Amino acid sequence: MPALRSADASVIQNFLEANTGRTPVEKIRIIEWRPSLNHYREAYLKLFSQAADFLKRADAEKRTEAAFGRRWVKNFFRNIANIKKILLYSQTDIPVIITGSGPGLENALPVIKKAQDYYLIIAASSSIAALRHAGINADIIVSTDGGPWALKHIYTGVRNRMLADNALAVNLCACLPSQCEDAPHLVINDGSFWQSIAFHALNIPSVLIPQKGTVTATALELAMILSRGSIFLSGMDFSIDGIRTHARPYGFDYIFTGGASRFTPLYSQVYARSSLLRKGGSMNIYAAWFKSQLALWPDNIFYIGKSAVFREGNPLEESRLKNKKNINKGFLKTIDINENASYSAEKAANAILCALKKPEYSQNLKNELGSLLQTEKGEDLESAIKEIAFKRKAG
Repeated sequence: MPALRSADASVIQNFLEANTGRTPVEKIRIIEWRPSLNHYREAYLKLFSQAADFLKRADAEKRTEAAFGRRWVKNFFRNIANIKKILLYSQTDIPVIITGSGPGLENALPVIKKAQDYYLIIAASSSIAALRHAGINADIIVSTDGGPWALKHIYTGVRNRMLADNALAVNLCACLPSQCEDAPHLVINDGSFWQSIAFHALNIPSVLIPQKGTVTATALELAMILSRGSIFLSGMDFSIDGIRTHARPYGFDYIFTGGASRFTPLYSQVYARSSLLRKGGSMNIYAAWFKSQLALWPDNIFYIGKSAVFREGNPLEESRLKNKKNINKGFLKTIDINENASYSAEKAANAILCALKKPEYSQNLKNELGSLLQTEKGEDLESAIKEIAFKRKAG
């Protein structure tokens, strides 16, 4: 660890992530030797702070995995049976705009609308309602959330035919409606062994992007893979504007407007939600992670507006850019999948089950799928996979 005392935050975080492996976060402890504080001072405090930030993020991810792991696996097999079209790509020089759903997106919408013919627009699914309302069409919609609430964002694209006309970049553990089957999928592989086995068995090409816990981080990684051009971000505020937690309109608006009454007015509901989000601390965790990664990313990443994390930039450069429609040819290519839909899920599951019986693969798969399916409680892992993959309608 002394070799890390002068390292930047990104190196420290990556070191901890690589060396803790799949050790349960509750078994990890920070052991201090206080006299070192007198000698190393600032470096000591920096290491301690980074270790604490890492444990907070690991704990949040562990709790999410425990709560939603089985649902993620169910989503995977359901989605893999619904894919009809795959999107292939080659790297381009088109500059990129990435949109999250933070309240700052609203102020940036006129800028994005003016530039949309010259920039590749990659949108987190939670931002497409605001984009659509402003007359902006996203080229690629990213969805990685495995929870059922993610459907509320995707349905906006379904109703407005945004999914039929544009690409959908997804981790197949995401919660997606069946109406997504006609959209070309840019499949995201999170690097897990069990997913790689399934994709190999079905000959499905994918782009490797490890899970980051937030869809905007995945969108940023995807943008760096797709394009060598500048990247401009918006709606990644990591803060609350007054009581506004998201750009308007937003997929969850109906929850508050539909429940508003004399006794629970809309303003009071929004205020209560903003207070809960402030106390939750998740935005601070994500902001700290983004800050730690900046040193690893290229210096062509800017922000539309003001951000505590990213540099401000001016995306209005269309005078020297070519219209993306003229250079888009060959950049993205759609191919059809000939695999029988219902059979593809079974084929993927059988490949995983076959690998599970091989000693060289067994332990890795047990570590990955065991934590997701919570089979350590006594349920047989093979039975759990069969139950999910072969009886999807019952689930």
